[in-house]
Amino acid sequence: MSKIRVLSDHVANQIAAGEVVERPASVAKELVENSVDAGARRVEVEVEAGGRRLLRVSDDGEGMTRDDAVLAFERHATSKINSVEDLERVSTLGFRGEALASIASVARVELLTQREGETEGTRVVIEGGRMRDVAPAARPKGTTIAVRDLFFNVPARRKFLRSEATESFHLTNLVTHYALAHPEISFVLTNNGREVLRGAAAENLRERAYQIFGDEFIESLLAVAGGSEAVGRVSGFVSAPRARRTTRDAQYLFVNGRFVRDRLVARALTEGYRTVLPHGVYPSALLFLEVPPEEVDVNVHPAKTEVRFRRASAVAEAVREAVRAALYAGGYLRDDASFAVDANGNEFAPDNFREVEPSNPNVAAYAPTLAILSDTVSNVRLDAAEPSARQESIEFGWTPAPAEPAESSRRREASDEWRRPSPSALDAVAHGADESAAALYQEGQEDEVRPRPLHQERGEECAVTLPPLNSAAGIVRGVAPEQLTPDIRPLGQLEESYILATDAEGLLLIDQHAAHERVLFDKYRRLEAARRPESQSLLVPETFDLTPAQAAAFEELSEELEGIGFSLTRLSGRTVAVRAVPADLQPAEARNLLAEILDTVDSEKRGRARETLRDEVAASLACHAAIKVNMPLTHEKMRWLIDRLLLTASPTTCPHGRPAILRLAKRDIERGFHRP
Repeated sequence: MSKIRVLSDHVANQIAAGEVVERPASVAKELVENSVDAGARRVEVEVEAGGRRLLRVSDDGEGMTRDDAVLAFERHATSKINSVEDLERVSTLGFRGEALASIASVARVELLTQREGETEGTRVVIEGGRMRDVAPAARPKGTTIAVRDLFFNVPARRKFLRSEATESFHLTNLVTHYALAHPEISFVLTNNGREVLRGAAAENLRERAYQIFGDEFIESLLAVAGGSEAVGRVSGFVSAPRARRTTRDAQYLFVNGRFVRDRLVARALTEGYRTVLPHGVYPSALLFLEVPPEEVDVNVHPAKTEVRFRRASAVAEAVREAVRAALYAGGYLRDDASFAVDANGNEFAPDNFREVEPSNPNVAAYAPTLAILSDTVSNVRLDAAEPSARQESIEFGWTPAPAEPAESSRRREASDEWRRPSPSALDAVAHGADESAAALYQEGQEDEVRPRPLHQERGEECAVTLPPLNSAAGIVRGVAPEQLTPDIRPLGQLEESYILATDAEGLLLIDQHAAHERVLFDKYRRLEAARRPESQSLLVPETFDLTPAQAAAFEELSEELEGIGFSLTRLSGRTVAVRAVPADLQPAEARNLLAEILDTVDSEKRGRARETLRDEVAASLACHAAIKVNMPLTHEKMRWLIDRLLLTASPTTCPHGRPAILRLAKRDIERGFHRP
């Protein structure tokens, strides 16, 4: 007896449903895409019980005839492609012809459709893949598809569905994406009889973004326009650096009007913010790529949420350059000539670059080198300030630093003047002189006390060559908690971002932001356990509008937010009033923090144990409230931070798992210097 057999259409459809229909949002995606392809100007989505009980999509598109309505539920039946060549330039959202057949095999489906000018429409009823009824019916031009009791005949699939709140979140997020992708179409989403999203037909993307996200989100956006016809046009908006997130959840990416989750585009977007945003934070974005259809393959994933570009590197470069151009136009980025490249190929902007403003444009190419040399002795600050008697300064109360003594200020200014290149040095570089940057630093200076290279004393024409330095990257190690002792002595700061300290084993590098994150995280978890939140009331309550997806998450998370010190009131619609914020949080950070929590603590995260959920919220709050990089700390503040860090549950990592302390052991230092 033969072992190979041909599966029945019913079984084949259920297998296809396993690939296409993951959850109610997957069904909504296929139906909304069909409405868009049908030329609809209005799309209404109605949901009950997270889409399990009912998911209905209605549109005013072109509709179908009776024969087409019946044939649409057959496998591989489609009006969107005719030949293999059509697959190479797909211009519609749907094209496989599997969606309706797959959905109908695992649900009870009713289709109601009518074309313009016809006297009657058609009603088709299918249950579990079997057609039950085809009859005349009436409705205005367009199509309505109602999907009831999803997975009613596949209990194993139904039990894997998440909670109603989680499935509702995914549905809301899906409709939000397509409302952004097609501002010319009116979208309405109703969940359990309550309107969640309404967007009237808009003239452009900016107007649609205002309808969904509100005016404050719009104020932080920078317009993006770039790319080329051959590779792809890039358009949309990205956020100003001040409106940053710790996840990518606020990034909406589209290729040829299709919502995608593409790592290439997301990575290129992040690359555009290099030197502007620190590592671990991400911008918001509404980014659209219009790529020639033959340059992109949309048929690489059953759910059509992934694409493959023929010239991936060119597309990534187009996105990166378009984003950088937007940042440059917004004044957040200087042109590429003002950036230097370090030994690892990373760009950076020297802090004192603006001191160099030569009239000769050729000097700009050499200015970073001069600025780098001038900074080599100034990027480590050893702070030996006297301990302050004010406790609030020790507790990071953000009090002003003590005034610099006049004599010290004069010495620093003299030192800065010594390091600043002279006009004659810049002119020499601009005209291609042979002297190195180090030699040019000595030229034309009035200070005779400063030593000069021997070859200059002799009047010789000799270039100075600086030897390469060995990197310590290979000998810097992580630190285990049990290796730390209370005998840690702070020395100063590196780039006002990392604390340099010593202990009996050698040199320690402490990430001040990660360390303070850990201190605050432990504090918030203790307060939450004791139910003693510390709050600061706002003189004037702040209001902001939630996105539809955030509004779906707000009700479930309000108790946790109150437990860490927020006082929030839900007003009409999707508006929330903030009356108080946690004591450690700067009020200006409250909006970003709330948006981040409501965006990231979603879906499966909201289904986790309450303890895990509270950890997520506390970690987000700690990240926003912690001291930042590029912030000077006095000696006593560094001492306070180290002492508190040693008392935490995990002093060597931040709440997100990144290292907070690295060690350069004494024995490794000696080995690096070839000492026995």
